Amino acid sequence: MKTILAAYSGVLKGTGSSILSSLQDLPSALWPCSSRMEKHLQVISVLQWVISFLAMGIACTLLLVYMFCTDCWLIAALYTAWLIVDWNTPKQGGRRSSWVRNWTVWTYFRDYFPVRLIKTHDLLPNRNYILGYHPHGIFCFGAFCNFGTEATGFSKKFPGIKPSLATLAGNFRLPVLRDYLMSGGICPVNRHSIDYLLSCNGTGNAVVIVVGGAAESLHSAPGMNSVTLKNRKGFVKLALQKGSDLVPVYSFGENDAYKQVIFEEGTCWRALQKRLQKMLGFAPCLFYGSAWGIVPFCNPITTIVGEPITVPKIEDPTEEMVELYHGMYVRSLLCLFDKYKTRFGLKESDILHIQ
Repeated sequence: MKTILAAYSGVLKGTGSSILSSLQDLPSALWPCSSRMEKHLQVISVLQWVISFLAMGIACTLLLVYMFCTDCWLIAALYTAWLIVDWNTPKQGGRRSSWVRNWTVWTYFRDYFPVRLIKTHDLLPNRNYILGYHPHGIFCFGAFCNFGTEATGFSKKFPGIKPSLATLAGNFRLPVLRDYLMSGGICPVNRHSIDYLLSCNGTGNAVVIVVGGAAESLHSAPGMNSVTLKNRKGFVKLALQKGSDLVPVYSFGENDAYKQVIFEEGTCWRALQKRLQKMLGFAPCLFYGSAWGIVPFCNPITTIVGEPITVPKIEDPTEEMVELYHGMYVRSLLCLFDKYKTRFGLKESDILHIQ
């Protein structure tokens, strides 16, 4: 109480130095807890991304339809007309915004887990690359934070390289969400989009493909070290056709963001998940996190970018050639996992399962 009175007397005297010295003597309990406030901001930053990804597209579609029934129908009509004109932009490199990629909100997103990006080798700006990201997890938090924002300093660590994270093409058919995704340099994971980036956009492009996709997310759970890769060879064939180097990327901790109810193979629930996956393009996982079920656990996610595999340009590669480079990629990914696993909480006996 005496220190508070001293601060008040300093105010009455009107001397700035007295005020400052008195305030500095105040007990820390009287100040707002900055660390607690920062943690709240971190939770909000992660939550806005999860909700945006899950609901923004559907909500904005419903809003657009509703606006046609109101006095705002002209705005809805103009936006729809622009949407039609702009329809192919996601397939042609998108509309990247450095300003959005550098938003402060992404630093809070990064620090929540936290997410880290580790570079092991240089990526040359005179080459194009396909980065295979593993594992998928539930929401690919590591992939988004490292390659969809500048929160972990991708452009500083890999100067001259422009990352493009590939995600479901269906997201780019939804109003507003498509623009939000494109602003981060995110593109559709389809042939037209990736062809453009690797053939018509010069060099220094790095297309990031989450190779395991929706099927892999069904196996995501804390402590699970498995990737869906054995029969995923399309990205290798594409790399050969474009002469783009392959780079394995592994994120330790990606599977620890959520817990998931994993249904046994052969059960009706598992069959329903797989059927919906084929229909919708994504797997409806029954997951839960730390708060309200939707906020992920704040476990560290460390993304390791491995050594590039030099790939020749072969317009019509044979199956044997695809198998050869697929095998090289798998071995490189396994070596990357084994080299760094003990540094990030795993045991020497832990192995990476290739499914």
